[in-house]
Amino acid sequence: MDDSVISAMAESLGMKTWKDAAERWQEETLHKRTAHEDTRKLLWIGQHLDRLPLTAINADVIRDVAKARKLEGSSPSTVNRYLALIRAVLRRAENEWEWLERVPRVRLAPEPKRRVRWITPDQARTLLTELPEHQRHACLLALATGLRQSNVLGLRWNDVDMRRRVLWVWGDATKNGEDIQVPLNDMALEVLGARLGRHSEFVLTYRGNRLRSINTRCWRKALKRAGILNFRWHDLRHTWASWLVQRRVPLFALQELGGWQSAQMVRRYAHLSPSVNSRYAAEIDREFAGHPDC
Repeated sequence: MDDSVISAMAESLGMKTWKDAAERWQEETLHKRTAHEDTRKLLWIGQHLDRLPLTAINADVIRDVAKARKLEGSSPSTVNRYLALIRAVLRRAENEWEWLERVPRVRLAPEPKRRVRWITPDQARTLLTELPEHQRHACLLALATGLRQSNVLGLRWNDVDMRRRVLWVWGDATKNGEDIQVPLNDMALEVLGARLGRHSEFVLTYRGNRLRSINTRCWRKALKRAGILNFRWHDLRHTWASWLVQRRVPLFALQELGGWQSAQMVRRYAHLSPSVNSRYAAEIDREFAGHPDC
């Protein structure tokens, strides 16, 4: 049966549709820091579900939505974010709004382990020589601070205090919703000094306008010329963290510097610094020092 026919039947019977649920969800979650992301996802989901009554959304329908997302080239983790939102809306429709008696099972796809890709300082230097100035400055600032792409590109002069050697990223622009105070090292200060006076509001600009994207053809060609494969902009953050851990920066300090909410997110870098733990393992040697059998 055509979706428009089903929708008309649902309306005549006073049945709630997915569109009704999506609209109410948006009204009730305006306070969420990620509300704009939900809106974007719901617009896409609506192409497939808007006209369906909630009672018609079953496991097969949800599976078809997941397949459609995969066909557009989405990764398993991205597909899961869409499925999780569908599940959250349906659960609220059941538990709070009482529009549903039972929520269908929403099965999430297996996700690969989080990817940690980093480059060496020599590779970074080679890449920097291949980049035009505006992208080189953005890259240097990312390597100096570990900031995410959106925070680097959106950095405003009002959030920078070069005298005190610090910048701030406010909670509405961070992943965990908390303000981050970022200490500025010499490399970061050098980049900021080179950008002074170029724009009244934004630190990073190109031809007088705010720099809005870094994943350009120019960036990709520079990577190719530098001989760096399988590397994304976000891997600059991985590189920053990996370098610090290899320089024996404790994981708790790295967590605070990078604004990670959980220690689990930081532990993926722990294997890069085995020498930190080797001195603790050596304590056993001291306990048995002078023992005749050792």
